[in-house]
Amino acid sequence: MNPLSTAPSAVSTSLLDDFSLEMTGKDVPKLEEARDSIPQGTRINVTFLGNENLNMRLEASRAVKRLGFVPVPHLSARRLGSQAEFEEFLAALRADDACDNVFTVGGDPARPQGPYEDSLALIESGLLQEYGVRQVGISGYPEGHPAISGDALWTALRNKSAALAAQELDGAVITQFGFDVDPVLAWIERVRDHGIVLPVRIGVPGPAGVRRLMSYAARFGVGTSASIAKKYGLSITNLMGTAGPDRFLRALAEGYDRGRHGEIKIHFYTFGGLQATSEWIAQFRKDNLV
Repeated sequence: MNPLSTAPSAVSTSLLDDFSLEMTGKDVPKLEEARDSIPQGTRINVTFLGNENLNMRLEASRAVKRLGFVPVPHLSARRLGSQAEFEEFLAALRADDACDNVFTVGGDPARPQGPYEDSLALIESGLLQEYGVRQVGISGYPEGHPAISGDALWTALRNKSAALAAQELDGAVITQFGFDVDPVLAWIERVRDHGIVLPVRIGVPGPAGVRRLMSYAARFGVGTSASIAKKYGLSITNLMGTAGPDRFLRALAEGYDRGRHGEIKIHFYTFGGLQATSEWIAQFRKDNLV
């Protein structure tokens, strides 16, 4: 059994079919190391960080493609300094045959560095289709966003979903990670109540040190009360420990109802641990899926 496993019950579900992973531009060597433990054709998102440049992002997407996976480069609206910079990135991705799938996000800067205020502006620009993009990922926040009101988040999600349909682009929602299944499933039900039928990829942290997980949670406004931490398997009194999403995935499988929640998949935030995450997934599937 996986040493991180805390319950013997099997997960009778296909939730882990077609999971996706996330990496940064600096993670190419780690992807090389993990390549044999990741199923061919896996979607791998490549982030758009402020401390990385165009070449690093492109090299990462090329590596994903070269190793037999599907690159999903991120486009950070407020980090794009101009339309020319946006088109340069898209043109380079197209030249590398890595432009079919992208993920759009507003980005961290409080003020746009160029003409794009948010991911909706990127979708409505018409440039994505012009450069061959066919599927666009957008963000979802089951526990809210520390800097954006709930009403604004719902308006943005509805508008982006409508814009994708109007632009005849396929789409999917990728959520921020969390430690509590209940608000995630409740949020997905609200998504469906709003008439949004896009597939949802639920963000899940890969196995990592408790201190690192708590640090990321604090940064992104993810709930980490004592009761939530205990439910997930985190020990807030032992920050030197390690935790995986075993309990979260089991609870998700138990609560998931396709009729109410629609199509959902899993997106793993690896926090630099591509090999640890991919090996954990393989072992978890072996131990638990029936």
